[in-house]
Amino acid sequence: MALKHIGLKSNLAAPFMALLYSFSILLMRIGFGIAAWFHPKARLFVSGRRQLFKNLQAAFKNNTAKVIWVHCASLGEFEQGRPVMERLRTEFPGIKILLTFFSPSGYEVRKNYTGADFVFYLPWDTASQARRFVEITNPALAIFIKYEFWYHFAAALRKKNVPIISVSSIFRANQIFFQSYGAFFQRILKNFDHFFVQNQTSLTLLKSINIPNATVAGDTRFDRVHAITQQPVALEAIENFKGSDRTFVVGSMWPEDLDVLAPFMNDHKKSLRFIIAPHEISETFLQQIETSVQSRCVRYSQIANPALPLADYSVLIIDNVGMLSKLYRYGEFAYVGGAYGKGLHNILEAACYGVPIFFGNLNYEKFKEATDLIMRGGAFALSGYAELEATYELMVNRPENFMLACEVTKAYVEENLGATEKIISHCRKLVST
Repeated sequence: MALKHIGLKSNLAAPFMALLYSFSILLMRIGFGIAAWFHPKARLFVSGRRQLFKNLQAAFKNNTAKVIWVHCASLGEFEQGRPVMERLRTEFPGIKILLTFFSPSGYEVRKNYTGADFVFYLPWDTASQARRFVEITNPALAIFIKYEFWYHFAAALRKKNVPIISVSSIFRANQIFFQSYGAFFQRILKNFDHFFVQNQTSLTLLKSINIPNATVAGDTRFDRVHAITQQPVALEAIENFKGSDRTFVVGSMWPEDLDVLAPFMNDHKKSLRFIIAPHEISETFLQQIETSVQSRCVRYSQIANPALPLADYSVLIIDNVGMLSKLYRYGEFAYVGGAYGKGLHNILEAACYGVPIFFGNLNYEKFKEATDLIMRGGAFALSGYAELEATYELMVNRPENFMLACEVTKAYVEENLGATEKIISHCRKLVST
């Protein structure tokens, strides 16, 4: 797991801290090994790393091209790294791109991503595995996305004089790097050649620990979501379901979100259509949605049947992975899940289509785009069903509120484009064909 999850609070000497860090990695390995017996995701996490170095050696055995290594924790970070990889492919057609993931939720979805030449799990961050990984892959440049700061990998790359840059990174004052006991973790950051951070606060924090090699570039996700709008994919089945009706698109829904949305959907079953993309697709949760909603529901896997009377259904449940970013274009309103639980999911995928965005009010404040759009009047953090209903009615009964929210969200995305170009400009100095 990335360093933000390892709360080692110690003022001990660096060698002992390194030992303690390595011990924590060992404990994580043991923990995942035990969890693999009981949890499918942990099982993938462990099984995906079996034979990893054998597979790496086979993949790189005859490679003579320069390699740029891009590492993402999971699927969200992949979306931040994707515009960079796409531009790298255009700028340097002769290079090979190595993409690694820490989490199965990223690797299992994107293991066949055609924008990379090699896709693997990240090995464990031990001194021997990091050194072996760097020797086999021999990258000319390493790009780590957002929160990915690994002690042994950073050290191994630095020893080989491989430039390391951090993309779309964001820092907060309460992170361990900026505490009085954070010297060990600051050493990891000082192995990086450059940071492309999302905001001025992050830049100031890095300078406070004597790291001046940073640029405020913004978030590459803006470039990614904008690119999606420029290459729209028509989904005939979705268009047939929507027709000319006002539609509410619900993305990354968790059970906690369903508790708020179900009564809202029941109240508006005659005036709205709903497209729901659950965060995790399990038969149990799909059935929970269907029993919580009083309207007739249909699953996406069923609507290919041309004889199905779609006009009779008001709720469409997406029972696959990978469509969400293409669905928001069919909505007049969007709800993005996660904020009642572990954290708000990507609201920029909805914002780029210029729609009002709703989400829970418990865990969104660390997401800059959420706080920015709330302040501008394009997004709304909800305490529950009553506030969702009241806010929606204000939109419907006062069209000027709806139009303002639409203009705000779309303009916000357009104002924040350009991070990818700043990063690629720097890469041109580091990689020569």
